[in-house]
Amino acid sequence: MRIGFDVAVPTTDGTVLRGDVFLPAGGSRFPVIMSMGPYGKGRRFQDEPYASRWRRLVDEHPDVLAASACDYMTYETVDPQLWTAAGYAVVRVDSRGTGASPGHLEIFSPQETADYHDAIEWVGTQPWSSGAVGLCGISYYAINQWRVAALRPPHLAAICPWEGALDNYRDMTRHGGILSNLFYELWYPNQVLSNQHGLGENGPVNPWTGQPATGAETLSNDDLAARRTDPIPALREHILDDDWHRARTPDVSQITVPVLSAANWFGQGLHGRGNFEAFTSAASVDRWLAVHPGRHEEWFYLPDSVALQQQFFDHFLKGEDNGWPDTPRVVMHVPDTDGGYRTRTSHTWPPHDTIWTELHLNPVSRTLDPETPQITTDLHFAADGEGLTFTSAPMVGDTDIVGPMAARLHVSTYSSDTDLFLTVRVIDPDGSEVTFVGAIASEQVLSNGWLRLSHRKSDPTCSLPWRPWHTHDENQPAEPGVMYVVDVEIWPTGVHLPVGYSLALTIGGHDYARPGQDPTAASLFLHTDPHDRPIGDRTTTTTLHFSAELDNTLLVPTTPVLTEPPSREGTL
Repeated sequence: MRIGFDVAVPTTDGTVLRGDVFLPAGGSRFPVIMSMGPYGKGRRFQDEPYASRWRRLVDEHPDVLAASACDYMTYETVDPQLWTAAGYAVVRVDSRGTGASPGHLEIFSPQETADYHDAIEWVGTQPWSSGAVGLCGISYYAINQWRVAALRPPHLAAICPWEGALDNYRDMTRHGGILSNLFYELWYPNQVLSNQHGLGENGPVNPWTGQPATGAETLSNDDLAARRTDPIPALREHILDDDWHRARTPDVSQITVPVLSAANWFGQGLHGRGNFEAFTSAASVDRWLAVHPGRHEEWFYLPDSVALQQQFFDHFLKGEDNGWPDTPRVVMHVPDTDGGYRTRTSHTWPPHDTIWTELHLNPVSRTLDPETPQITTDLHFAADGEGLTFTSAPMVGDTDIVGPMAARLHVSTYSSDTDLFLTVRVIDPDGSEVTFVGAIASEQVLSNGWLRLSHRKSDPTCSLPWRPWHTHDENQPAEPGVMYVVDVEIWPTGVHLPVGYSLALTIGGHDYARPGQDPTAASLFLHTDPHDRPIGDRTTTTTLHFSAELDNTLLVPTTPVLTEPPSREGTL
């Protein structure tokens, strides 16, 4: 490769960002694979804070090292050695206020998106660029792809957002109106503030240049704080889906470039919903959806995934007639309960062969029944208690559950508000829970849904039977003792259930936690902020009402079972 470190990338307001440019050894003009974000272009994947993730990746998948020495890897971005060998230029840019790029740091801000637009246009006009720019990366480097693509930079040719998010309110910060705080409290200091521009000698050292990775200037803590806007105070302030959130949520009707959207079945809380929503809503004629299980960074770097990414970009950035248009629009690697997975395809999402199955909550047997129970009663649960669990009968045949879910509940409270946390789990024939390694945690449940009762207002023009749409544009306090019918969105998921396995739905007043276990084992996206959920609110009692007319239901997407045996590739 030919490498240019800390190359100046101008923006329209005069701020000069810094990027690293990796070019193939031969040739003069190349299509470009690009990323921009706050994690540091001068911080190796193999070093802290990512070292343990790197070791696990290569220990479990040594084939990652087969085609590249991975000497220039950074977390959640493409491998420059692998991609330059495939004939691409690779460009990594530090976001404003991070790494080697000066300026005010504010994650996911409109300014950052505008900077990305400027950087794409700069890249597209360089003498070493063919003018065709593609975006590829995970998480942050996927989220900002949707945002900048909606601005339509002329040189942007295709995007591959891998396990990202779309809606700043619904996907990322306020699930069902409830502030998701814990992830930001853990992630932001560890991965963003540790890379703020101005740390200088107090920050990391760029392993390739030997210089401070966050700029030569060493600022005081007060000066660093003055040069950034931290997320949690703003998220506490913006309780509704207001102009602030909407300025950070792209209009996908403006996205027209080819899209390969990659979602994780177990990304509940951040890395699931948006990839599905954007696939169905983007204006792009050329768009594909790939869905997989596994750890957050795992599938992105597997050789088969890299081959998929390169085939996509080879077609749209190089113009190769390589058969990509014949790729099924939706490719799903559906996990088995024992660690394998089965590959199935569809031409739509949800899958075109979905059979929507309505299960009915039985208040006496605490089961999920095929018929409405003819029982009139109430069930109660405290916000700080175990909640109510309803379990289906064991599967009489192998069953695939693939797609989004939704619940309809009849609810009242003697407070002015209450929070509903819905958890869907898989139970094996012995009565033990089956957990899944996913993007968010190591022992994840099948799926989750959330709703604050005062945010129950929905928009019938945007709602679908399997995905209710809540407006989150006003608070509607509950009247004590008054029953409300609420629809709760449960994020998309997928699993193959053998004979004898069951589904369980738990409805509670707090994040799901297994007895005696830290709740972060099931998810890092917890909702524990004392400003958003005061201690007093956690004693609220919520009532579910049942009768023949008050039918509480769980809508489940089943699909015809594939007959081929599962693959054993990968460590799920």
